Amino acid sequence: MSTTDESTAQAAPALAVADPAPLGLAGFALTTFLLSAANAGWTKSGTGDAWLGYAIAYGGVAQLLAGMWEFRNRNVFGATAFSTYGGFWIGLALWALLVAPHAASASAANNDLGWILLAFAIFNTYMLLWSSQVNMAVFAVFLTLELTEIVLFIGFLSNSTGTIKTGGYLGILTALTAWYASAAGVIGGIKGRPVLPVGRPFGSIGA
Repeated sequence: MSTTDESTAQAAPALAVADPAPLGLAGFALTTFLLSAANAGWTKSGTGDAWLGYAIAYGGVAQLLAGMWEFRNRNVFGATAFSTYGGFWIGLALWALLVAPHAASASAANNDLGWILLAFAIFNTYMLLWSSQVNMAVFAVFLTLELTEIVLFIGFLSNSTGTIKTGGYLGILTALTAWYASAAGVIGGIKGRPVLPVGRPFGSIGA
């Protein structure tokens, strides 16, 4: 390879990559909605496990891919958030398939879920703080998710059906905020400019 070829290769612009955030948010929203509907008691006429396959395929794999593409876009917040919650959904599905059926009791399974949700609530706490630097729509997603995780881990650890149901309603609200942020990203990508309002970041942290 000649020096001229090397210079040309170095000067060539990187291939543009579409914003993966709307996909990640949509995968998160749909899977959260399905599981939250079950927690809220809306799916009693079904199996209650409608969320399970989508936890692997959409909330899991598709969201994890969105996280990987965010690494390509040098977006450390998006990469960390989508990769972590993609892993969350895959891990939760594997727990439901491989561990929960062997639990000694429903209380033991609930205890597992409580600790899982507590761990992710800790992660979500600092992501909530940093989401304030993105925009208000993303902050709303992490705020409602924080409330959902806190209420659910309390509900599962205490075996409180009413608290779990409340967490289900909060999860549905979380899904709706994530769908809105996703929709804003999709139409913004189509038009090449902001269309749906997402709000500005809050005051700069660490400036």
